[in-house]
Amino acid sequence: MIKHEKAPIIIEPDKKANASVIWLHGLGADANDFLPVVEQLNFPGHQALRFVLPNAPVRSISLNNGVSMQGWYDIFGIGPEYPEDEKGIHASCQYIESLIENELQQGINANRIILIGFSQGGAVALHTGLRYQQTLAAVLALSTYLPLRHSVVDEVSAEQMATPFMFMHGTHDNVVPIDFADYSYKKLQNTELNVLWKEYPMEHTVCLQQIQDINRFLVELLD
Repeated sequence: MIKHEKAPIIIEPDKKANASVIWLHGLGADANDFLPVVEQLNFPGHQALRFVLPNAPVRSISLNNGVSMQGWYDIFGIGPEYPEDEKGIHASCQYIESLIENELQQGINANRIILIGFSQGGAVALHTGLRYQQTLAAVLALSTYLPLRHSVVDEVSAEQMATPFMFMHGTHDNVVPIDFADYSYKKLQNTELNVLWKEYPMEHTVCLQQIQDINRFLVELLD
């Protein structure tokens, strides 16, 4: 069993939280990766968001010649033709569900909980959000793709049919090609989910315009 040796970084608002964002980092990064982005976000006084930035466990990554690093699951290649680490994806999904449960126990309603993930973290956010049995506020998938596509149509939770699933991708991404992201986006469109798409002239990263769009999206979503 792979253990999560590092606890999440939790950023509390100035007053009692009334919404929560669980933000997953990418392969080889850690919970500190998106701290600078969170610090750039601004919300009106009546919106008090708690940010939970979890750490993926350290594991061997096949794509990187078996080198151990923080990763949500093993990766053999990026594209629809490669096998997937189904066991690892499910294990990370269960861990994120436990973080959601922590927020519920602290009085945050599920429909005030947002999942955001970048790259591999975005894949886990998508997998978890699509199957979660209570309605979430939104899932934002940054520079990522849909994992376990063969089973998603049968496993989508009815509770998420109105939940916005936002894909945000760089047109020059050389890690997760935009064609693969578009393929994932269209796969979800076939389920009649509320799926959204935004693209930016960037590589495998985030940009200022995207951060501003995320900020605006969250403010409007939680108002």
